[in-house]
Amino acid sequence: MIRVAVVDDEQLVRSGLRMILGTAPDIEVVADCGGGTAVETVLGHAPDVVLLDIRMPDVDGLTVLRRLRADRRPPAVAMLTTFDADEYLTAALRAGASGFLLKDTDPEQLVRSVRTLAAGGSVLDPGVTSAVIGGYLAAGAETRAAEAVRRLTPREREVLTHVGAGLPNARIADRMGLAPSTVKDHVRAVLGKLGGLNRVQAAILADRAGLVTGLVRDHRTGGTTADASAPDLPEPPARGC
Repeated sequence: MIRVAVVDDEQLVRSGLRMILGTAPDIEVVADCGGGTAVETVLGHAPDVVLLDIRMPDVDGLTVLRRLRADRRPPAVAMLTTFDADEYLTAALRAGASGFLLKDTDPEQLVRSVRTLAAGGSVLDPGVTSAVIGGYLAAGAETRAAEAVRRLTPREREVLTHVGAGLPNARIADRMGLAPSTVKDHVRAVLGKLGGLNRVQAAILADRAGLVTGLVRDHRTGGTTADASAPDLPEPPARGC
């Protein structure tokens, strides 16, 4: 059973998300609360996934995210956002967010996204993907990305391609015919060589380096995946790379 906590200052939003996720037989919403009690509530219930509003009036989502990420075993955190919150996206990415979802995400997509996050992947809603990429990688990003990728071995570049397209370690292992533990070691090495990035950041870098092209929505997993010309995006570092 996937344990989920929902953090949003609007009761209506929390109730709506709880109702949607409650229709999935493998998902349980174990807590919902506003920003003021978010850290205490989330850590007290130890969920696998947290859906966290990026902007709240009392304690903002970025503060909550940083405190959750500092825990010994932090949950995967996806930020709930709107189209007018672009200025917060880069900060959330750098703080370790595992994904970004619009508050009006389709119910079926929301369920798939939670499953993807619980499996160690990350999600980028198409409505915020360009803003996340544009804010994180500014001018000259392609050159820097290419230089970083050149330091990787061919096997590591292959692993990065799969990370950049949305696959958690288990699915990368299946595609590459490797043991999950071996993939985990490769991912850790890749993230280290790229400067200690998390998987979302590495995925964006892979896209800018040209390893992944035409990122589109993967309707099977709720994550992002590549088109037919490239493989499949990310996982929070605190879950062991």
